[in-house]
Amino acid sequence: MPRLVLASASPRRRDLLAQIGVVPAAVLPAEVDERPVRNELPRALAARLAEAKARAVAERCADAFVLGADTVVACGRRVLPKTVDAAEARQCLALLSGRRHRVYGGVTIFAPGGRTASRLVLTMVAFKRLTKDEVEGYIASEEWRDKAGAYAIQGLAATFVRHINGSYSNVVGLPLFETAALLNGLGFCRGPRMQQTCDQTGRADHD
Repeated sequence: MPRLVLASASPRRRDLLAQIGVVPAAVLPAEVDERPVRNELPRALAARLAEAKARAVAERCADAFVLGADTVVACGRRVLPKTVDAAEARQCLALLSGRRHRVYGGVTIFAPGGRTASRLVLTMVAFKRLTKDEVEGYIASEEWRDKAGAYAIQGLAATFVRHINGSYSNVVGLPLFETAALLNGLGFCRGPRMQQTCDQTGRADHD
């Protein structure tokens, strides 16, 4: 049976994979410098980091499918950080308040035999204008910790979102339709739910 290794410590990505019937045989976080290089565009950063994570782990797991992913939240050309303190989270929420922003999801899969496949997915997200009480209440929740852009759309921050255009699961941490299509294209289909998803994405890709 094919074996999938997830090159990420994110519990959100594990949960998302489980939705389509994929349970990683191993979770091996990649040691990758996630800082953008000079003048690097947000979309390029997401694609580069997904590939770097997958490559770093694939070097140790040549007989497995290795999935690397990265999520980048951007306002204009500014990449918002994975926030680690309240002051940084307030700055991010102030930037997002009342505006649209972009969420880029990069996915790269290394397959046995050296084959690779990648996708870059864009989702547009619009926030309502946040009140001071809403910001401070969210800060108190600490849901923003280690979240790109200082929010989790699947949590309390769902009430901040006026609308999205594109993949919801991409904003959570992994674009599921595109990920299933990549796995299908590389020959990985495991379990009835994943097989059904593979069949659906395969048909959609040929419509």
